[in-house]
Amino acid sequence: MAKPDQVLRGQLLALLEGGQAHMSFDDAVAGFPMKEINHKVPYASYTIWHALEHLRRAQRDIRLFVEDPDYVSPDFPSGYWPKEDEEATPARWRKTIAGIRSDLEAVKGWVRNRKTDFFGDIPHAPGYTIFREVLLVADHNAWHTSELVTLRRVLNLKPVKEY
Repeated sequence: MAKPDQVLRGQLLALLEGGQAHMSFDDAVAGFPMKEINHKVPYASYTIWHALEHLRRAQRDIRLFVEDPDYVSPDFPSGYWPKEDEEATPARWRKTIAGIRSDLEAVKGWVRNRKTDFFGDIPHAPGYTIFREVLLVADHNAWHTSELVTLRRVLNLKPVKEY
């Protein structure tokens, strides 16, 4: 029988990776047409790349908040979203996706590390726990991954893999 700690870590990893209750991030971005990365989202002030870049910035902010006691979060919303007229090149799109994947791997590293105390306060952030921050990353990523999948469907840019 699995130990509770193993079950918790396994379930948190599954939540971060997606693909159980929703499409994974990798499936959501697979085959995205480069000519559409700067497509303005209907009835919104941002583009599809802006939404992904926001996901990257927010996830990185959470990671750095946990890992660096001297880290200062950027102002909201300006530090979490590209400027409204900012556009991405295909290289920048790929860099955004690579950043999301890299920071997610770092968060998953916290979960895999058997020494990680999920429930004690983060030493430099009383009242905050690693467990809370992992759930925050998973929740925020799921929200924006779902947003991307929905936008792909609305704009007839269907993901390669359908669910």
